[in-house]
Amino acid sequence: MPYRALAAQPQAQADFNEFVESLYASLTDGKRDPNEVVRDTLYGIFYAGNGGFPASFDELAPAARAMVHSLDPRNVTTEPEYYTDIEPRAYQQRKPFIWLWQMFDRSPLGQNALLGHQFRRMLAPLIFRSVGENFKCWQFVEWSFGYNLSFGNNVVVHRHVLLDDRGGIEIGNHVSISDYANIYSHTHDIDDLATVYNRITRIGDHARITYHATVLAGVQIGDHAMLGSGAIATEDIAPYHIKVGVPAKTVKVKSGTSTGASGD
Repeated sequence: MPYRALAAQPQAQADFNEFVESLYASLTDGKRDPNEVVRDTLYGIFYAGNGGFPASFDELAPAARAMVHSLDPRNVTTEPEYYTDIEPRAYQQRKPFIWLWQMFDRSPLGQNALLGHQFRRMLAPLIFRSVGENFKCWQFVEWSFGYNLSFGNNVVVHRHVLLDDRGGIEIGNHVSISDYANIYSHTHDIDDLATVYNRITRIGDHARITYHATVLAGVQIGDHAMLGSGAIATEDIAPYHIKVGVPAKTVKVKSGTSTGASGD
């Protein structure tokens, strides 16, 4: 079902466009450290400060000083930075943009879907390995590294989705990932928790991962396949197959294929 066409008032839309376009230029033109651009942008968002980031804020209470320091990505550590399989250089290049995305989502601006889609679409190519046309991402989506995550054309990612791209996630064209879904690409040894196995997970064209479903590391989701609500995919899903349950089993094969059911 296509989305309705919605718009802000003309002056608001003009201001939204100016904000996103000028921010993109500042982040990418090489004139300033992106960490400083992110710090100043977040200060403007959370404090509505026209004067820019203050040179000194010693007069603030300790909690307020800690808050202002945390607007700067260089003063923040994220969970993926603790993983030993991280590529530090690749992640550090993306970290300012990741922190800006996450903090934007947690601001009043991030709850404005009209601005939010525009804002995240601007940042996505700066974070992910590749992003196709018409990428649409709702608020509070999380990932691990970003540089191991690719999206095809016309992908929609809904709220509170986790995309663990440690081993790599490849998402095809026309894919829908529903609220609270989890897609993994790493797993732990059952005897030695410190041993991690990274496995590429792929989501085929026109596939659907529905509400609260989980795809485990290394699983291949075929074209036009569907994983039902709350299901856990522990094995591959053949094209056009619909799987549900824990572990997920085929319950139906969509029309449009001449191969018929060949799975579970």
